[in-house]
This record gives sequence, structure tokens and C-alpha cells, in this order.
Amino acid sequence: MQSTDKRPLSWLLQQFQLKPGKPAIFSGLRSLVILGVPIGIGIITNHAADSAIATMAAWFVGMVNVDGAYRQRATAMIAATIGVTLMFLIASLVSNNIWLAIPTTFLVIFIAGLASLYGNVAASVSLITSIMFVISLAKFASFSNWSTLILHCALCLAGGAWTSALLLGLWVVRPDVPAMQIVANCYLSLSQFVNLASQRGLNPDERQELTQRFLQAQDTVIQDLTSARSVWTTIWTRQRGASLRGNQLLVLIEDVNQIVNSVVALSELLAIASEHQLFYRLQAEIQQVIEQLAIALQMLSEAIAKGKNSVHLGDLDRTVEALEHQWQVLRAQVFNQTINLQIDEYPDVVNIRKITASLTKLAQQIHDDADVVTDLIQGKQRSTTQRDISPLAQPEPTTIVDTLRQNFTFESVLFRHALRLALIVTFAQFLASVLPIPRGYWITLTALVALKPNFGGTSEMTVQRVVGTILGGIVGIALVLLLKNPLAIAVCFLLLVFVAMSVRSLSYSIFIILLTPAIILLLNLINAGGWEVGVLRIVDSFLGGVLALLGSYLLFPSWERQKLPAQLEKTIRANLAYFQQVIANYLHPQQDESINMLRHQAALENANANAAAQRLFSEPRHIQGEIEPIMTLITYIRSFFSSVTTLAEHQREFSGEYQFPELNLLTDSIIQVLENLANALGQGQPPQALPALDSYLEVIHNQIEQLHTARLSEIATNSRTLTSTLQAVREQTPLFTELERIVNEIKVMHCVIARLQE
Repeated sequence: MQSTDKRPLSWLLQQFQLKPGKPAIFSGLRSLVILGVPIGIGIITNHAADSAIATMAAWFVGMVNVDGAYRQRATAMIAATIGVTLMFLIASLVSNNIWLAIPTTFLVIFIAGLASLYGNVAASVSLITSIMFVISLAKFASFSNWSTLILHCALCLAGGAWTSALLLGLWVVRPDVPAMQIVANCYLSLSQFVNLASQRGLNPDERQELTQRFLQAQDTVIQDLTSARSVWTTIWTRQRGASLRGNQLLVLIEDVNQIVNSVVALSELLAIASEHQLFYRLQAEIQQVIEQLAIALQMLSEAIAKGKNSVHLGDLDRTVEALEHQWQVLRAQVFNQTINLQIDEYPDVVNIRKITASLTKLAQQIHDDADVVTDLIQGKQRSTTQRDISPLAQPEPTTIVDTLRQNFTFESVLFRHALRLALIVTFAQFLASVLPIPRGYWITLTALVALKPNFGGTSEMTVQRVVGTILGGIVGIALVLLLKNPLAIAVCFLLLVFVAMSVRSLSYSIFIILLTPAIILLLNLINAGGWEVGVLRIVDSFLGGVLALLGSYLLFPSWERQKLPAQLEKTIRANLAYFQQVIANYLHPQQDESINMLRHQAALENANANAAAQRLFSEPRHIQGEIEPIMTLITYIRSFFSSVTTLAEHQREFSGEYQFPELNLLTDSIIQVLENLANALGQGQPPQALPALDSYLEVIHNQIEQLHTARLSEIATNSRTLTSTLQAVREQTPLFTELERIVNEIKVMHCVIARLQE
């Protein structure tokens, strides 16, 4: 969850912050090789201008954004190679006639805009092919004779083929790298998530800010986990059966899911325990264990990514031993003073015992994963790591025609965006063609790249691109004035490209700041454009950004405020389905695999709701309306999800032998309330009044106190054995605690939705 601070300066600075992670050095080096070869050939053969066509094609194909198996990447890059060549051909055929070029631009951009219906890879390919069309139409394409056109198209095809060949070569040398890397990313983001869980649970004074970062980290893990499952499924389907390495990677992927659930539950337990004094007698030891868990997960990530065949977990083991020892000391001290222990303090003892047990299990889980990583790197197999795990079922894909038919309507956000994009880009192209604007195609390019399906995304991209271009243009002007030697310019160009591509995944704004002077230097290398090129780049980018903003605001806008109730309804229903299955498992103890799918779906919808709220922040103030209730609702929906996940984790220890009759009545009432809240959002009506949830809680609370009284009496008689009373206390105390939290969360959600519907 991003910061909600929307003061202009703070918001502007946020656009230039680096995301967590390391620079993609390999991507930067690959870009150097991709660009260096055609540029070098052009300089050596004295055909720098012609080589620019191959360089552009190679660069654009290399920028296709595909996170997946090599087969997926190769397919996308081959499609991009064909696409940029086709765009160059079309641009060349229509470039000499403005009245032919303008409608062609509209058709090309509209079709490219519709490509986003088929996923992120198709959207990425369509974007770079659109960019190639615009640049070719303005800069390179000019139909004079067929032989020249064929030569230029061949250069375009060669540039894209050169980039694709690099990938195909890596596919042969290291076929498992994408799968290994994406699993390593899962464990790295999981490490950061565990670290934030520690800070959130152990720093109550900063809980609000840390909760936002914790939820953002949770969304990141879920996204990485989803990507990892998708990549694994692609490879497994292609091979028609998982190999030994495939099975080991699958175990590691699904263990990420289990650790996430355990950490969510642990965070809940820490939040509850930190409100009581008894917890602070173990705080130091608990914090040390969680810190070592985070470090161990980071070590696992590095081992998977770099092929290390051993992970040393000695520090983790020592901190776990220290925690268990300190817990035994604390338990002895407390139970030796049973006569002074109040009934309302006994749940704290149960909760702390559960925290220590959870941390011990997490440590054992990481030990098991370390064994799997060792086997993975060494190519070995041991019986203790074989588990019956299968990935989540993937949705059945729809046909290309069906997807297009379903979205070829103004009701589709992506259809409206494709039409809006085509109109704005065509208008920009018309202005660049009829007005005496040097390099006016930069206006068109900026509008093409900056315009997004929603105003929030457009405004954010526009600011990043325009401000980045201004800063980068200043740097480019300075470099042009300082560098006179073509070789020095070429070296500086390649260095800027290397750094830009390395940080591209961490910050788009910084990527643009570095890319802009690189383009200015490239143009000077080709035709000595002078420092004036930098000024034109800045002015044209500004005009293109203005066009993008106007288009997003005026042409069939899709305001997040109007769509948010439907998303919130969908989110509540996903969490309700998850809660219903968890409670069904309590009432009728069983192992139901559907709970994993329901949990995953609820987590995705929570992330979608949060992303929608963040887009709302970037919309005009008069469109936003009141934001605070929406953010409160999303926060408490996610708190509800955490409570349900804690119940799901506790269900592993639930025998079902001791049941509260009121549990069924309470949970039925909770389900009815959640259904009513979802209906209220969907129908735009106030929710119904809350039923008497507190009365059910009061009855269960009294029964819990009776259990605690009975257990304290057993302790007073020096009973240290596992009695039925102790078993009931361990099962029912956490259950009641989470149900109480769920009721409070639902009350807040009910109040907020009633406020929103007023």
C-alpha cells in the first residue's frame, strides 16, 4: 500500500523513489551487447544512418517486458521482431501521403490498443511496435524505390533477429534460469515481508505506517507467487510432466504460500500479545528469531539464484533455542505464581505459547526448504522432501475471437482506451505533420506512452516522463556541449543505456532521466543534431504530456470512483467465501484443498481493491470524493482477511472434540452481515442493521472463562499432563480471540459502508 500523502512536493518525490530490489545488471549488459553490435557495424562500415534502423529494432525488441519461461520470452520477441518490421513496412508505404498516413495511424494504434485485451505480454509487444511505427513514419520511412524499402525492412528484421538470437542462445545454455530466478524472487520478497511483520508486531507506536508497508509487501509476495506458479505451469505443461527439478521448484513455490499464511497469523498474534505486559518478557527473543527468519529466507533466495548448494542456519537455530528456553523459564515463573494469576491474564499465556510454537514451526519449515534447495542445486532426491503438492488450477483460456467480441463495446474499459489512444495519437501525428515543429514525432511518442486506461495512471506516467525528460534533457545538452569526439559520444551513449536498463525495473522516472540523454547522444552520433535537440526533446515531451492528460480527462473517461463500489463488492465476496470455508472446516473438521484457492483469490482481490484506491488518489480532487472512508474500509477488509487466515492456520490444531453451540449461530450471523454489506455496495443502498453479534460473543466468552478457571485449578493441583481441559483451552482461546476481532472488524466495515451510501 503506497503512501497516501498527496502534497505536491511529496507526491512528486515519490515518483522518483527506487523500488526495493537490486539493479538488473544482466539486463544492462545484455542491452550493451544488443545495441553495441549494430552501432559498431554501422560505424565500421560508414553506414551509421542505416544501422540506426537495425539498432532501433534491436533495442525495441529487447525492451519487450516478459517475465516468464524462455519459451514465452522467445515467442514474444519473435512476435515483436515481425511486428516492428511490419510497422516499418506500413509506415514506409504511407509516409509520402499525409491523407493516407493519418487514417493508417488511427487504425494501427487502435488495433495495437486492443492488443492489451490479451494480457501484459501482448500489451508490451503492441506498445513497442506502435513506437516503431511512429518513429518510422516520421524519421526513417520514405518510399522511394522497392530495393531501398526491402533493404531497410531487412535491417529491421535483422535487428530484431539479433536480439532474439541472444535469448535463444541463453535458452540452450541455461534453460532453467527464468524458473530459478522467479522462485528466488519469491523468497526475497518473502524475506522483506517477514521483516515487516516483525516491525509491525513489535512497534505498536508506528503500527499504522508499518501496517501499510506490511500490506504492500504482502501484495508483492502474492504477485511474485502468482508469477512463479504461472511460469512453473508453462514449463510443466510443455514438458507434459514435471522433472525432479520441476517437482523441487514446485515444493519451494507452494512453501512460500504456506509461510505467507503462517506469517500473517503470526503478525496477528504479535499484535494481540503486544497489548499486554507479559509479552515484553519475551520480546527480545521473539524479535531475534523473526530477524533470523528473514535473514534465512534471504539466504535461500541467494542460494536459488546463484546456485549455492548449502545454506547455514546456525544463527536461526540458536535464537530458536534461546526463545524456547526463555519460554520455559517464563512458564515456570507464571505457573509457580498461579495463585496470583488472574483469569483474564491466562489468555496471554496461551497466546505467547502459540507465538513460540509458530516461530519454531516456521524455523523447521525453512530448514526443510533449505534441504530442498540443496537437493535442487546438487540434482539429488531424498524421500523426506517428497510431498504431494500440485499447483493451483489455471483458468481456461478464452479464444482470441471470443475475447474481442466480449470487449468490442463501449462498456469495456480497454475498448474505450484503445479508441482514446488512437484519437489522441492520430491528432498528435496530424499536428506534427502540418505544423513546422522540428522532431514533432516526439509529441506523438510521449502521448502514446503516457496515455493509460485510467486518469491516475496517465497523470503518474506523464509526470514521470515529462519531469524525467526535462532533467535528462538538461544532462543531454551538457554532454553534447562537452563531448565532441564520436567515439566518446558512443561510449557515453552505451554507458547511459547500460545504467538505464539496469534500473528500469526499479524506477521508470530514473530510467527516463538516463534514457533521454542517451537518445540525444544517439541522434548527434547519427547526424550531428547539436544541443538544440535536447531543448526540442523537452518541449515536445511537455506538449505530448499535455495531450495525454487532456485525452484522458475529456475522452470517455473511466473514473475509479464509479468502478470502486463494484470492486469492493467483489473483494468482500471473495473474503466471505474464504471465511465460509474456514468456518465449515471448524464445524466439520476436514482437509479441504479448496481453501487454498479461496485464500489466494481473496488475497488477489484485496490487492486489486488497494490498487484501485491508489489510482483514485491520482484523479482530480473534484472527482475523488471522500477518500478516507474507502481507505478505512479496505484496511478493515484486509484485517478481516488476516483474522480469517489466523483461524485457518489454527484449524490445524483443532480436533473438533470441544464445540461451542453458539459458534454456528455467531458465524451464520457474520456471513449474513457480509452478504448484506456486499449487496449494499452493489445496489448502492444502506446496509441493514447489525444483528446481536455481541450477545453470541458474550456467551462464548463466559464459556471460555469457565475453561480457564478449570485449567487454573488443575495447575494449582500440580497437573502438568495434557488433559481434556488443557486441550479445550488451547483450541478455543485463539478461536474466540479471532472471532472477537472479526466482529469488531465487521462493525467498522458496516459503519463505513453506511457512511459511503449516505
